[in-house]
Amino acid sequence: MKKSWIAALAVLCSLGVLAPAIADSPKTRNVVLIVTDGLRWQEVFTGADPLLLNDKAGGSWTSTAELRQKYWSEDPVERRKLLMPFLWSTVAKGGQIFGNQTLGSRAEVTNGKWFSYPGYNEMISGVADARIDKNEFGPNPNQTVFEWLNGQAGLAGKVEVFGTWNTFHEIFNDARSHLPVRSGATLVDPADRSPRNRLLLELYRNTTRLEEQDPFDSFLYEVLADHLKAHHPRVLFVGFGDTDNWAHSGRYDAVLDTAHNVDLFISRLWQQMQAIPEYRNQTTFIITTDHGRGGGLTEWKEHGIGEQGSGNIWVAVIGPDTAPLGERRNVPTITQAQIASTVAAFVGQDYRKAKAAAAAPLPVVP
Repeated sequence: MKKSWIAALAVLCSLGVLAPAIADSPKTRNVVLIVTDGLRWQEVFTGADPLLLNDKAGGSWTSTAELRQKYWSEDPVERRKLLMPFLWSTVAKGGQIFGNQTLGSRAEVTNGKWFSYPGYNEMISGVADARIDKNEFGPNPNQTVFEWLNGQAGLAGKVEVFGTWNTFHEIFNDARSHLPVRSGATLVDPADRSPRNRLLLELYRNTTRLEEQDPFDSFLYEVLADHLKAHHPRVLFVGFGDTDNWAHSGRYDAVLDTAHNVDLFISRLWQQMQAIPEYRNQTTFIITTDHGRGGGLTEWKEHGIGEQGSGNIWVAVIGPDTAPLGERRNVPTITQAQIASTVAAFVGQDYRKAKAAAAAPLPVVP
């Protein structure tokens, strides 16, 4: 009887049914939401697309032979590890990953627009807003979970935003929220006159950018890594943008290289934060994307209502309170809107008490 009860309990835990209920008291004190813009679930779960590893469909400047040497294996499980080794060696073993549709796990956008501003709003406010119908919408009328958390006892002044996209200033509505948003043209602080920062600022000014004021992901990583040496925010947003920009440019080789680099940056941030006492074994990472993309030989470059599959995303979570269930299989569909309440829940806050319309947290919190 005892053995059968234990076996049944193990099955329920593997399905995630009892994972939140049987968790010890929460250990997470800090949460980091990391987004790599427009990275498809197909690459995350199966690695490089064999139909795009060329200069014709993939628009690659890198030779097919070199791309295959870096990112190709006949086994999709090995192939995805070549592309994103930290995600599959560390997060998959110590946390959970949702969104592999071939295994009965779906993660979806609910805003119906399938592009960036509506996606980020849904992700950080917990509710899709039909009014937001373009990336140039302007200041976000919705209070985000980051703004709300910044007003809670023990968290005021400890919520920060870093990103490459200049539009994050409007999405987080820094004029109203008073959140410190370091993004786009303000990512590299001109007031910091240290030799290293002066070099970063000079490089930013003299580097030809893919999109207007937006720096490359490498600038974001370096600025954030420096910032964390002296500052220890408890709630942090990190927004990488190059995976989307290179896809729009039709450069599949650069998409792969960028995804690989983002994985490296996340790995380094995890290691850096685990080496800081305030973060060690007390920090949860939520890693995701704002929208999916189309498929086939041409549609992979774009997203939006006209591109089938753009509403499909993926979400990965690792931290001291998330059961190590790995790649989730045959589980209920999760949505982008659930991320906001999840961020709050990991730092012991109930966002839905303030915003009843916000979606419930993901099934990964205690």
